This record gives sequence, C-alpha cells and structure tokens, in this order.
Amino acid sequence: MFETLIVQPIFNALMLLYSIIPGGDFGIAIILFTIIIRFALYPLVRGQLHQTKLMRKMQPELAKIKQASNGNKQVEAMQQMELYKKFGIKPFRSILVLLIQLPIFIALYQVIQVVTLHRDQLAHFMYTPVQNVPAIKSIIENPDNFNHTMLGFIDLTKTAFGNHGIDFVLLALALISAVTQYIMSKQTMPTNNSSKKFRDIMKEAADGKQSDPTDMTTAMTSGMMKFMPVMMFFIMVGLPGALALYYTASNLVATAQQHYLLNKDTDEMDKLADEVIEAEVSTSKKKKAKEREKQASEGHITRITAKESRKR
Repeated sequence: MFETLIVQPIFNALMLLYSIIPGGDFGIAIILFTIIIRFALYPLVRGQLHQTKLMRKMQPELAKIKQASNGNKQVEAMQQMELYKKFGIKPFRSILVLLIQLPIFIALYQVIQVVTLHRDQLAHFMYTPVQNVPAIKSIIENPDNFNHTMLGFIDLTKTAFGNHGIDFVLLALALISAVTQYIMSKQTMPTNNSSKKFRDIMKEAADGKQSDPTDMTTAMTSGMMKFMPVMMFFIMVGLPGALALYYTASNLVATAQQHYLLNKDTDEMDKLADEVIEAEVSTSKKKKAKEREKQASEGHITRITAKESRKR
C-alpha cells in the first residue's frame, strides 16, 4: 500500500520532472520536486507560524500566570494549559509538517534504490501515460542512459564517505543541511527571558526545588535546537546524495518561507493572531452574557414561584 500510495506517485513525479529538463538531470529534478512539495505544504507552514505568533503574544499572559500562582507550579502549569486551550494554541503542531515529510523522505530513499540497483524495474513503478513520454521511454529501453548525477559531476547515488573516498560536494550538502536546520529552529524559537540551562534546572530539582515549566520547556527547546543540526549532519553524510540534496533544498526553501512569514508578513500574522484572540474574548463575553441571562431567568422564575407559594 505504501508503494502504491506514496512511492509510485513520487517516482512518477520525479521522472516527469526529469523528462522536461534538457539533457536530463536527476539533481535538478529533485530540487524542483522539493520546491513543489514545500509550496504544497505552505498552508500548514503558515498555520504553524501562526501558532508561533500566538505563543509570542501570550508571553505577557504567561508572565501574569507565573506571578499569580505564587510559586505553585502545579497551578501554574494547569493555568498555562487552560490559556493554550482557550486561544487554540497547539505547541506541538509543528510535528505535523515533519510527519508529512517523513513518508516522502522514505519514498525518496526507495526511489534512489530503484534508479541505483534496480533500473530494470523502472517500468514497474511508472504509470502507463508516463511510460509513453519519449524521454522516459528511452530510459526504460536503455536503463543505463538514466543520468543520476547533478550538473553532470555530482553522483547523487553515493554517500559523502565511502570506498570512493570523501565526496566534498556531498559533505558540503550535509553541512548546509545542518546549518539551515539550526536557522529554521532559531527562527521559530519562543521568546523567553530565561537563561537557565537544562543541567541547572536538573540540579535545582535534585536540591528539592520545583522547576518552572516555562524554564524547562525553553531549556529543552534550546538544547534540541543545538543537538538536531549535529544529528542531521551525521545522518546526511551516511545517506545517498539525493536525500541530502532533498533535505538541504527543503531546508533552504523552508527558511525562506519562514523568514517571509515571520518578518515580511508580520502585520498580517499579527492581525490573524489578534483576530483569534478577539474571537475568543467575544465568545467568552457571549457565554458570560448567556449565563447571566440564564441566572436572571432562573431568579425570576424562583421569585414567581415564591410569590405563588405565599399566596397559597
């Protein structure tokens, strides 16, 4: 099912893009494919960054909750969750974008396995209309004609380190993917004045002090922001260049999207955040008005009932 629903559509999309590039270039096809995917994810990314804006606008309210809780961390955490729920904030919504990209990443790996090790099975993965495209028909008939390089010299089926030695271009791709991963995380990092490190918080906990949930979240996010790029670098150097190219291109486009949405489009994002807050406040007021109306109605009925009882 995964092959039918995910691998084949991606394989055919890549082959079509490959066929329209003069001379055929698998690397350029991957870059074009990546750009299309990132723009298809634009609504989700926009929603994710909208959540980031809301989180930043909630910082004063979170500070008030912290002050009002008088050190009671349990009450503080509960009130924070209620605030998030009230304004529709979902701190882990960004995971959705990652979950959508994961099957694409896995499918790309399978596509690379096909074009590297099983070129005789190209027709098996292609839809009939795609097989009839002249450039693709030529590849099916002569699989060795498939150009798995980028710009004619970057072999995208190899890894950065291997029997061939060190491929410095692929190594540079892995490094760029790590740097862009850091920039992406930095762009969406919640604003918080806390400078406590995770080890400091754990030390306080060992001494019997209750940790601040906000400080804990900030410390963990900061730690992941530094750890993830390093981890991704070592993952990318061990994967075929085509995957490193996809991940790097995806990060570059995502960084540009986030920069635009968080900086160039600030007014619109703030307006959207304000609309959500105003809608929630308006809904809250309406609920309170209905409750008061209900209480007044119940009080009126009670008074009538009391009068009738006295008459009897």
